[in-house]
Amino acid sequence: MATTEECRSALDKLSDNMAGASGDVREAAALDRSLSCRITDLDITFVGRLRGGRIEVQETLQGPPPEKAEIRLAMSGDDLVAMVAGELNFAKAWSSGRVKLEAGLRDLFRLRKLL
Repeated sequence: MATTEECRSALDKLSDNMAGASGDVREAAALDRSLSCRITDLDITFVGRLRGGRIEVQETLQGPPPEKAEIRLAMSGDDLVAMVAGELNFAKAWSSGRVKLEAGLRDLFRLRKLL
C-alpha cells in the first residue's frame, strides 16, 4: 500500500509533467479550479488548486474534504502512484471505476485531453 508521502510525491510528479506539457495537454491543464484528490485506502484528501498548468497542494486532510472542490478525484494510493508512473492507464481505470473523476461538464470535456 502506498504511503502518504508516496502519494504526495506522485502528485508533485504529475504537476511537473503537466507544467512541462505542450499543445492540447498544456491547454487542458491551464484551468484555474479548486481540486481535491481523495486517497481512499489511506482515508486522506489532498486539497488545493489546479492553476497555471500545475497542481498546488495546499493541505492534506484526514478523511473527506469539508468542501466540495470543482474537480474531484478519488482512488487508492497504489492506483495514483501507478498512473503517474505510467503503469495504469487513466481512461481504463476511470471506465472500470477504479478512479473517480467528478467535475462540471465543461471541465470534463477539457480534461479529457489529458487522457
